[in-house]
Amino acid sequence: MTKHVAVLMGGLSNERPVSLSTGKGCAEALRRAGYRVSEVDVGYDIAEQLRALAPDVAFNALHGRYGEDGTIQGVLEFLRIPYTHSGVLASALAMDKHQAKIVLKAAGIPVTDHVIASRAEVARAHVLPPPYVVKPIADGSSFGVIIVKADQAHPPQEILGEDWNGGEELMVERYIPGRELTCAVMGDVALPVTEIVTDLHFYNYEAKYAQGGSRHILPAEVKPKIYDKVQKLSLAAHAALGCRGVTRTDFRYNDAAGEDGELVCLEINTQPGMTPTSLAPEQAAHVGHSFEDLVSWMVEDASCNR
Repeated sequence: MTKHVAVLMGGLSNERPVSLSTGKGCAEALRRAGYRVSEVDVGYDIAEQLRALAPDVAFNALHGRYGEDGTIQGVLEFLRIPYTHSGVLASALAMDKHQAKIVLKAAGIPVTDHVIASRAEVARAHVLPPPYVVKPIADGSSFGVIIVKADQAHPPQEILGEDWNGGEELMVERYIPGRELTCAVMGDVALPVTEIVTDLHFYNYEAKYAQGGSRHILPAEVKPKIYDKVQKLSLAAHAALGCRGVTRTDFRYNDAAGEDGELVCLEINTQPGMTPTSLAPEQAAHVGHSFEDLVSWMVEDASCNR
């Protein structure tokens, strides 16, 4: 019997436009792969929508709050609908950058030094010596990320604006110069490593999702032992947080710091993007998995109690 897959997309977070793009692309690929697909724009009535649809599997194409932080995962557990990606605890941990770092550091994975401070404190005075990075504790797609340069005399003031929606507590972490590397994990297999190159100030929202915003060098042109280390650390991060399905772990690599450089894990993404410019589908394709293969694997991997 053909499986009925509900693709959950849109949602209530800042990343709604990305999720809609991800969801549409995944829904089309699943139809091409032979599944019966319902596209579901997630709102506060999602439990009622899913009860009415009664799908065999929920494909979670949501990004950001409510979709990536354990919330929708908890709803799906109560409804007993098998779902893709990570479960409640792993999703909640990965979304909270502070808690994720505690777990990753305990697992021996190198992370950046950071402090947690209120946005009033961050705007009043430098809480770390510049250069440093300011970011919301629980948001994705680089929303609200600010780089404070070494010669910047004053702390960032934009976080005090009325349009700020990055939360009242912020993470401030040491800035790591160098190269941006990323590696997806599919089940228990590390996919190839990508280097991300952008002409923009950093790998921000525009660089991630706009056509031409960044270039992806795949496979990354780094020393073999660094390439291997990125893959091993990606698998270790996936395991440390108890993730399932597909994840993607991001790194900074300062190749000017000593003989082997400094490699630092920035974060792990439990809902990596599935847009035309996204990294995980490119990495999967590089080792022979078509987009249809990838999303089909995710559906067949779906379960409750993740």
